[in-house]
Amino acid sequence: MATQDINNQNVIDQEEVLRPKMVTVEIAGKSYQVPEGITVIKALWYTGQEVIRGIGCLGGFCGACATYYRTKDDPKVRTCLACQTAVEDGMSFSMVPPFPARKAIYNMAELKDPKQDLFNLYPEAPLCRNCNACTDACPQGINVREGVWRAVFGDFKTVSEIFMDCVMCGLCAPVCIADIAPSLVALYASRAQGVHFTEKPERLYQRIKEIDEGRYKAEWDRVLTMSEQELAKVCAELK
Repeated sequence: MATQDINNQNVIDQEEVLRPKMVTVEIAGKSYQVPEGITVIKALWYTGQEVIRGIGCLGGFCGACATYYRTKDDPKVRTCLACQTAVEDGMSFSMVPPFPARKAIYNMAELKDPKQDLFNLYPEAPLCRNCNACTDACPQGINVREGVWRAVFGDFKTVSEIFMDCVMCGLCAPVCIADIAPSLVALYASRAQGVHFTEKPERLYQRIKEIDEGRYKAEWDRVLTMSEQELAKVCAELK
């Protein structure tokens, strides 16, 4: 088969497959035929969907492409990141619109008692019912419920570790019957841990102070005025 013929089939990222197997998917209630194995995002593009909001890094890090999906013969609706999940025959999916979770406004440096301030900024946090719906909804497999309770009891260090893989997709917020936005609570706790409860790197602060005081200015001025040959000679001598 000629390359031109392959291109005419509009096959996405499957150059090694001359005639890809097609599967049936349902997008927002309408059935389409798409190549097997492509991601949900690429299936949307393949079928001509104009996806603008909900497209970000395409690498599973930004959380912009939060999606609900259900597979064939399975009544359970699940969550995923559309850029990281491959389509399969009989899959039904729909991207999730932004959820209007309340985001507290604060200046972390001005907080005097961050662990107590959590209850002023997010008073709903201790109202968790332990239903575990947030954990079930998380596409990253994070123990969200545990993280919320760790934040409530002031264990901010563990919260930051539990939520290390959080991509802020926000899928935990719509399912919470206590109106908690777990990802925002965790973000606050992680920030507080870093600003108020983590040992400061004294050597780094000392070096920053030296730079501000101009200790290295003369050296930098000399380096920046060197020719390419002079820089090569200096680097060779340092080796």
